[in-house]
Amino acid sequence: MTKPLRLGIAGLGTVGIGMVKIVQNHANKLALRAGRPIEISAVSARDKTKDRGADLSAYAWEDDAVALAQRDDVDVYVELMGGHDGPAKDSIEAAITAGKDVVTANKALLAIHGQALAEQAEAAGQVIRFEAAVAGGIPVVKALTEGLAGNEITRVMGVMNGSCNYILTRMQDAGLTYEEVFDEANALGYLEADPQLDVGGIDAAHKLAILASIAYGTQVDFDAVDLEGIGSVTIEDINQAADMGYRIKLLGVAQLTGRGLEQRMSPCLVPDTSPLGQLQGGTNMVVLEGDAVEQIVLRGPGAGEGPTASAVAADVIDIGRGLRLPTFGQPATSLVKARPARAAVSAPYYIRLQIVDKPGSLAKIAAVLGDAGVSIDRMRQYGHSEPSAPILIVTHKTTRTAIDEAMEGCVATGLVEGDPVTIRIETV
Repeated sequence: MTKPLRLGIAGLGTVGIGMVKIVQNHANKLALRAGRPIEISAVSARDKTKDRGADLSAYAWEDDAVALAQRDDVDVYVELMGGHDGPAKDSIEAAITAGKDVVTANKALLAIHGQALAEQAEAAGQVIRFEAAVAGGIPVVKALTEGLAGNEITRVMGVMNGSCNYILTRMQDAGLTYEEVFDEANALGYLEADPQLDVGGIDAAHKLAILASIAYGTQVDFDAVDLEGIGSVTIEDINQAADMGYRIKLLGVAQLTGRGLEQRMSPCLVPDTSPLGQLQGGTNMVVLEGDAVEQIVLRGPGAGEGPTASAVAADVIDIGRGLRLPTFGQPATSLVKARPARAAVSAPYYIRLQIVDKPGSLAKIAAVLGDAGVSIDRMRQYGHSEPSAPILIVTHKTTRTAIDEAMEGCVATGLVEGDPVTIRIETV
C-alpha cells in the first residue's frame, strides 16, 4: 500500500477547520488525486478545549506549533495561524530544518520573510506552497507559476481584499457614507481584528507583493508597495465617478517598466462596464496580462472556510503527487532585487477640487494644470454652495509626478478649499 502523506495542522480557526473537514469528508477523492492517502497526524492551537465543530479526537495534540512541526509522524507542516513573526515563522523554519514540506496561507509572513524562507527551503530540498495566501479560492499562484510560465507577464492587477470591495460597492448601492458602511462591515465580522489591515490596504498589498515576485522574478518587497487605503473615499466621489462611467475599487497593480518595478495598492477608477467595474460584494478578481496569452481574468471568493481551505488542499495534493517547484516559480537565489518605481506608467486621473467661486478662478486652475503638463479631458461642476463650488476634472494621460505638482500649484493659488482629491483611472 502507498505510504500516506501525513499532515500536521497548526491553527484551527476558520481555514484550519475547513481543511480538517476536507480531509475527513473527501478522503477517497484526495487519495485518488494525490496518488496516495492523505491523513492528519496531529494538530495544534491555542485552546484545546474549544468546540470547533469538527471531531479532532483521532489526532495527536501539540500545544506548541514548533513541536508539531518537528514530529516524526508529520510529512507536511500546514501553517494556518497567521502573523508575520513569532510562532508562525519559528515553526515554519523548524519544519524546514526537520525535513518537512510546508503549506501556508500566511501572506504577511511571505510578503516580509518570503525570500529568506524560500532560500532556506530550497537549500534543504523542501518546498513551500501558498496558494491560499493570495485571493483565497482563486488559483492565481498556480496560474502564474505553471499555466502562464511561458509568458512574459506585462501587468498584474486586481481587487484582492473582499472587505474593501464590499464597503465600496455597498456605499454606491445604498448611498451610505464610508463611516456608516465601515461600522456595518465591522459589526458583521467582515473586518480583521485590526481593521486597518483591510481598509488600509495592507492585507491586499501583502498579496500584491507576492504576485509581483512570481510574475517578474524579483525578491518580494512589501516595503516598496505604494500604499493607500480607502478611508479617504467619499460617497460624493463614488457618485460622481459613477456619473462619469466609472467605479472606484481598491486596486493592486504591478508592472515592470524601464524605471523599475511599479507596485501600488490604492483606490482607482475603472470603467463600470469592465470586469473589475462589475465586481460586487466580497468577491476577488485578478487580471493577468502576458505577451503570449494577452489577458485572462480570474474571479472568485477571496476568503472564507471553504474557498481558502480548498486552496490549502490543492497544495497538499500537489505535494502528494510529487510536484516540487521553487517557492516563487524559479530558484530563490535567481530572484533579483528590483528597483522600485513610483507610478512610472502614465494614466488619466480624476480630480475633485472645491474652488472659490469668483471670476477667473477656473481659468487660473486650468492654467496651473497646463503649466504642470496636465491636460484636461473633461470638466464638470456639481452643485453650488457659496462661497465655493465643487469642480470635477478628468485628465488625459499624465504622470503621478505631474499631478502632484499641479495640486501643489492649485493649492498655492489660494483658490482651493480643503485638500484636493486625485484618483488614478486604470485602463482595463
